[in-house]
Amino acid sequence: MVFLPGLLLPIAILVIWQLYVSAANVDPTVLPTPIRIVTQLYEQRSIAWENTAQTLEEMVVGFGLSVIVALVIAFVMDNLRWVRNALYPTLIASQTIPVIAIAPLMIIWFGFGLLPKVLLIILVTFFPIVVALLDGFAATEREAMDLLKTMGSSRLQTFRLVRFPGALPNFFTGLRISATYAVLAAIFAEYVGAYHGLGIWMSQAKSSFRTDLVFGAIGICALISIALFALIAIISRFVMPWHYAARRKG
Repeated sequence: MVFLPGLLLPIAILVIWQLYVSAANVDPTVLPTPIRIVTQLYEQRSIAWENTAQTLEEMVVGFGLSVIVALVIAFVMDNLRWVRNALYPTLIASQTIPVIAIAPLMIIWFGFGLLPKVLLIILVTFFPIVVALLDGFAATEREAMDLLKTMGSSRLQTFRLVRFPGALPNFFTGLRISATYAVLAAIFAEYVGAYHGLGIWMSQAKSSFRTDLVFGAIGICALISIALFALIAIISRFVMPWHYAARRKG
C-alpha cells in the first residue's frame, strides 16, 4: 500500500498511451504500444539480458570506485583546509565539462572496453557525494567534538566516532543522487562507442527503426535506476536506524 500512490501515475500514463496508439492506429516505428514493447522485449530477452548485464557491470564498478574516490577526496579536503581551497574550484570546473564532449575523447583515448565507461561514471558521479560529505562534516555537533577532545581523542578517532557517523545522512543523500547519474553516464558512454550494453543496443535499434526496442531499453534503464535508488535507501535504513527513529519521533 505504501508504493500504491507512486504506481498510479505511471499506470495511468501507460493506459492512456496504449489507448491512444491503438485508437489512432499510429505506426509502431513512430510510437509502439506498451504491450508491443513488452512483447518484443520478451522475444529479445536473451539479447536484452546480455546488454543489461554489461551495463550493470560498468555501473557497479564505476559507481563503487566513485564512492571510494569521493570518500578519500572528502576526507582529505575536510582535514586539510589548503587542499580544500585549492581543490574545490577544480572539482566545480570538472562538473562544467559537457558529457557529450568528454565521452568521445574517453573512447579515443582508452578504446571501447570497460575503462572509458568506468572513468566517465566516476567523473559524473563523485562530485555530489563529495559535496554531501563535506556538508555533513561541517554540520557535526560541536559539543560532541569538544567532549571527545577533552577526553584526549585523536583527530582520527573524532572523525570515526563523531564526524563520519554525523555525515552519514548527507552521504546517503549524495549516493541516491549519484546513482541515477551513474545509469545516465553508462548509457551515454555506450551510446558513443561500445560493443555491448544498453546504450549501443538503443543506438542499433534506432538505426533499424526498432522503436519498440528503444523504448524497451529505456524502460530497463528506468527500472535499474529505481532499483539502485531503492537499494541505497534500504541500506541506509540498516546503517542509520537511529536517524530514521529520530525522524519518526520528530
